[in-house]
Amino acid sequence: MTAGTLRIGGASAFWGDSNEGVAQLVEKGDCDVLVFDYLAELTLSIMAAARAKNPELGYATDFVPALAPVLAKIAARGTKVLSNAGGINPQACARALRKAADAAGVSLRIAVVEGDDLLPRQDAVRAAGIREMWTGAPMPAGLTSMNAYLGAFPVVAALERGADVVITGRCVDSALSLAALVHRFGWKADDWDRLAAGSLVGHILECTTQTTGGLYTDWWRVPGWDDMGYPIAECSADGSFLLSKPPGTGGLILPTVAAEQMLYEVSDPANYLLPDVACDFTGVTIEQAGENVVRIAGARGRAPTPTYKVSGTWVDGHRLSATLTFVGDDATVKGRRAVEAVVARARRLLAAAGHADFSETCIEVLGSEVPSYGANARPDTREVVVRLALRHRDAKALGLVSKEIAPIGTAGASGTTGFSGRPKASPVFRLYSFLWPKREMAVSVDLDGERVTVAVPDGDSAWAPSPGRRFDPPPLPAGETVVRPLSAIAVARSGDKGDVAHVAVIARRPEFAALIGAQITETAVAAWFAHLAEGVVTRYEVPGIHAYNFTLTEALGGGGAASLRNDPLGKTFGMVLLAHPVRVPAAWLDRTDPGWTGAAPAT
Repeated sequence: MTAGTLRIGGASAFWGDSNEGVAQLVEKGDCDVLVFDYLAELTLSIMAAARAKNPELGYATDFVPALAPVLAKIAARGTKVLSNAGGINPQACARALRKAADAAGVSLRIAVVEGDDLLPRQDAVRAAGIREMWTGAPMPAGLTSMNAYLGAFPVVAALERGADVVITGRCVDSALSLAALVHRFGWKADDWDRLAAGSLVGHILECTTQTTGGLYTDWWRVPGWDDMGYPIAECSADGSFLLSKPPGTGGLILPTVAAEQMLYEVSDPANYLLPDVACDFTGVTIEQAGENVVRIAGARGRAPTPTYKVSGTWVDGHRLSATLTFVGDDATVKGRRAVEAVVARARRLLAAAGHADFSETCIEVLGSEVPSYGANARPDTREVVVRLALRHRDAKALGLVSKEIAPIGTAGASGTTGFSGRPKASPVFRLYSFLWPKREMAVSVDLDGERVTVAVPDGDSAWAPSPGRRFDPPPLPAGETVVRPLSAIAVARSGDKGDVAHVAVIARRPEFAALIGAQITETAVAAWFAHLAEGVVTRYEVPGIHAYNFTLTEALGGGGAASLRNDPLGKTFGMVLLAHPVRVPAAWLDRTDPGWTGAAPAT
């Protein structure tokens, strides 16, 4: 551990991330702490199904194999390991890790944080009359999981008792890094600015290679995709930190790269609500501090709300999806007609068998641009993949459909190919999110068989949103203007929260922000995504990094596993918005930035 700083490495972004990052950080990263994030919003529903089949499952099974080869080095260096890999069965995860440590001849003190699981109390929760936090819907029957997003202080309690490894169930992704910083620097529960800064550290690290160049708008600038560097935050006691990666690894760290990740899946940057603090990121600054190193500072915080966010999941019927490829002139038209014929035949067979109609159908002609760009799509192509997705309350009904996809290969259009067998129906998990009082939760830490209860501050019962910082834009240059795509003056990153799409737009240069603010309005974005977004578009200002953040409600076809779309997570929305035309002062045309054209340079 470097005097006065703490080095935290982000080792996992999701259940399925490469295990190469762990060895990379251990061998080259000189990290004091490793944090592992495994839980997406619907992951716990998958884990609940696994535990129902085997009581020793229900956690992220990638975690132990990732750590096992480096356990001796971690123990020798004294590196702390913090992870939410416990999922819905953290004790089973801890038992598996203890077994691996014993096999490696390593002694580790492993703590388990418990108390996030509200499913055993669902009757009491239902009796309290809770409502879905976005739609106001009542609580559905048959929830498969119900877990509160816990904060950092239970993890802090485990570290203070001497834990080497802390395994949690559902907690806020950023809380793992925040806990390490609170423990290292002795930050207090009401030190809001530092808690916000520590939360920003965790938010930057939680998606691993997304913050070292992965998914960057200017993808052609990023070297070494085959060996991307995993992120390291070297943190100071004041909350500022240097973001870097291990030497000799692929990737690219620039202010715009880090800015894309900073706003990723953040709704209102002035009011980013976490269990431990309400964060304001609108004044955060990101500056280049060396090759592949940036300095991040300026987060502010306030007291949090008195509630936890709780995510429940429930099964709402079944789904089936399949694809076919169509080649030749008018591929878009004939591909859609062929798949529409499959649906028509399936409907006839369902009715004959006494089944109800599909509850939802989705046909997307991938390659035509229409699913993503709508009315702004370019003309037809000669090769497309048509994707069919269907939802029905009865899996057996979808079984009938699966038999009727291949026959279109002989009954339909010439140039049809790409059939890969009869698809199988799978359950549709829907998300049900609500707020629950912190005072109603009993959170505990189990270390070496000794369990202690952790007191969590209630929060501010009179909490109200803050406006954050706002732009004070300079006037635009007078004179001639030209039309360019938004990508010429901005980069973007998009993602999801349930059925809400998020799109962050960051100006390539500070002066470009005023132009973006004047032309990429809420009205303009709503019109650009009219074929996808049915709800409200809201724009937030983030002047510290010369950016705007947009949320689009009812934009993802239900979101997550409930959506039948090819892009249920809003991953493509940023690229789609970057095609929006903007009128740019000709005086800016002397810029030499390779991204000025808004496209990758020709190869």
